[in-house]
Amino acid sequence: MTSADWLAVAFVFAGMFFFLAGTVGLLRFPDVYSRLHALSKADNLGLGLVVVGLAIRAESLLDVVHLLLIWLLVLLASATTAHVISRGALHLGIRPWTRRDR
Repeated sequence: MTSADWLAVAFVFAGMFFFLAGTVGLLRFPDVYSRLHALSKADNLGLGLVVVGLAIRAESLLDVVHLLLIWLLVLLASATTAHVISRGALHLGIRPWTRRDR
């Protein structure tokens, strides 16, 4: 394996770590708002790192552009979805967790 291969593998594994961290946040955080925050931030960063790893190994510039467009679409969809879900939770009267809620 070349050094570019190792670098690509490192980026993909770093992305997998952030996907795992987002999943742990989903399972461990106390309310819908902090869970959404963990998922949207960690998964977007994880996908970005995976895209960088795949872009290193891409065969053409067009493939890199496609990867970046996919990442941009996921960024927009993730932010929009998190906003819609949190707004719906707010309209249902779900309050954000505070230390007093223990």
